[in-house]
Amino acid sequence: MINEVDMSQNTKQQTESKIPFIILVSFIGFASGILGSLIVYNFTLKNYVASVSQEPQTIVKEVIQLQDDSIVDVVASTTPSVVSIVASKDVPQRQQLFNSPFDFFFSPNQRVPEQEQLFKKQKIGGGTGFFVSNDGMIVTNRHVVADHDAEYTVITSEGVEYTAKVLARDDVLDFAVIKVEGEEFIAASLGNSDEIKIGQTVIAIGNSLGEFSHSVSRGIISGVQRDIIAGGGSGGSERLSNIIQTDAAINFGNSGGPLLDLEGKVIGINTAIAQGAENIGFALPINQVMRLIDNVKETGKISRPFVGVRYVAMTEEIKKELNVSYDYGILVVRGQNIADFAVVPNSPADEAGIEEYDIILEADGERIDEDTYLSQIISKYNAGDTITLKIWHKGEERNISVTLKEKESL
Repeated sequence: MINEVDMSQNTKQQTESKIPFIILVSFIGFASGILGSLIVYNFTLKNYVASVSQEPQTIVKEVIQLQDDSIVDVVASTTPSVVSIVASKDVPQRQQLFNSPFDFFFSPNQRVPEQEQLFKKQKIGGGTGFFVSNDGMIVTNRHVVADHDAEYTVITSEGVEYTAKVLARDDVLDFAVIKVEGEEFIAASLGNSDEIKIGQTVIAIGNSLGEFSHSVSRGIISGVQRDIIAGGGSGGSERLSNIIQTDAAINFGNSGGPLLDLEGKVIGINTAIAQGAENIGFALPINQVMRLIDNVKETGKISRPFVGVRYVAMTEEIKKELNVSYDYGILVVRGQNIADFAVVPNSPADEAGIEEYDIILEADGERIDEDTYLSQIISKYNAGDTITLKIWHKGEERNISVTLKEKESL
């Protein structure tokens, strides 16, 4: 036992004598590792900085090239889905005829002119559209195909012409669907306009000025949920809500064309431009019309639910005149013409007991004001659905149930 203890102690002493040396060697190795790593890191960093400083524009050029390539690919894949739309019509022409060819050389008093009314088919307008089905269904703006007496011709990217038939024109949005006969057309891919972000790159394709077909422009989304009053050449105007603003060049003739994201998906329908401004264009979000497209595909028409009231928004003047406390809602009131009833006979509103000078305050719990319109709320429902309207009627508030009916667009 004693020998074993001595042996143990001796071993301990030897071990203790080696510890400082081991620690010293370990420290030196650790320090060398750190120093080596720092040298390698410093060398690598210097090389990277040197390479970047020597060619600072290389990365930028590569990024721009990648985006350009992406846009080129989007245009190439989407262009076959985009069409030019030409509106033509028989336009009256007055022509001076003479009794004989020699009458032209006589004085006016000697001529016996004959006035004859002649008609000549002429181009009266143009726009853009894009296929949403392989069998020839095309989406465009209503104002592009607004003339019921005109004939419409569709021209594809390959220059092939087709006679188009107007299937539906929407009364609420500047939206229409036309169709050409044929098969195997390339339908555009529809995106989700609820996911767009301000600043993202977008591409517009259209028949600019009705002359330069399939013109391409690019820009960014400048704003969302804009409200504008859009006016057409015919003198009419309409309020468009929650639409997209873009600085991509949109000119006359681009109306009805697609606004695309960098994946080549349609996020909007180019609709309007701001007069007197530069690079301010507007597009209908594709999500606003998705249900209408499905509507036409299934039934061949656009149908919307309606209440059947004519109204004006509440103002301070109306509030004082009626002696009410409401600074929101809509007042049910007749129009200027004798046939402009405040409540449409046999309409859902008529059947629910709504009367002239009632104030509609809410629809299914949503307050009606300058940001939320009755038509906006109603568009979420289908004909046959029952909603609750909160109204002010002859001095008291009440909730009434209204069963929506179908209103067909032209």
